[in-house]
Amino acid sequence: MDKIIESELYKQRLGILTNEVTVYPVSCEKLCAGRTDYEWLDAVLAGGAKIVQLRDKVSGDRQLLEKAKYFRKKTKDYGALFLVNDRVDIGLLADADGIHVGQDDMPVEEIRRIAPDWIIGLSCNSVEDVQKLGDAVDAGKSVVSYYNIGPIYETKTKEGLQTFLGPSQIKKISSCCSLPFTVMGGIKFGNIEELTAVGARRIAVVTAISSVDDMIAETASWIMKISDNVSE
Repeated sequence: MDKIIESELYKQRLGILTNEVTVYPVSCEKLCAGRTDYEWLDAVLAGGAKIVQLRDKVSGDRQLLEKAKYFRKKTKDYGALFLVNDRVDIGLLADADGIHVGQDDMPVEEIRRIAPDWIIGLSCNSVEDVQKLGDAVDAGKSVVSYYNIGPIYETKTKEGLQTFLGPSQIKKISSCCSLPFTVMGGIKFGNIEELTAVGARRIAVVTAISSVDDMIAETASWIMKISDNVSE
C-alpha cells in the first residue's frame, strides 16, 4: 500500500499527538482501585490529558461500544484524542480518532484502508520491530502514525511479558524510526527525568495514574513534570 495521503482531519489529529501529548493514560478498569472506566476518563481529562486509550478486554461488545461512545463524547468536549485498543469495529462505530494495535493484531495496512483519517499506533517490543517500521517509513510505505517502545520496566499490567527493554535502549531503538513514539511499561512518576533524558516525550501509563486516590491531580502532575523536563 502506498503511503497515506494526509487529509486535513488526519493532520489535525497528528498535530495534537505530536505537539500536545505528554502523558498518555491507558484504561484498565480492574486496576482502577474499584472505580469505573467512566470515572477514570472523567478524571484524566479533567487533569489535562490530551489523549486517552480505551483498553478493555473484558466487556461484551454492547457494553464496550456504549463505553466507547461515552469516551468519544467526553474527549470531544475536552479537545482530546480518543483511541481504542485493537477493536477496529468498535472504533469505527464510536467515531474514534484512532487505534493502537500490536504486532499480531489486524495489519495496519488493512486498518488504513477502512480508516484513512485515523491515528494508528503500533506496539514495538524489540529493535527489530522498530527497524522494520523504520524501513517502511524510509521507503515511503508506512501507514503508521506513531509507535510504542516497551515494556521499559518490569510490569504486570500485561500478562506473559518476560523481556523488559530498559531506558538505556530508548535512544538506540528510536533512532531506527523517525515517527513519533511513546514509551510504556512499569513507568512511575520518579522515572520521568530518566526517560526524557533519553528522548522520550510521550509517556503511556496505566497504574501510575489509575491506582492513586486523586487521579485528576496525578494526571496534572505528570503533564507538568514531562513538560518541564522536555523544555529544559
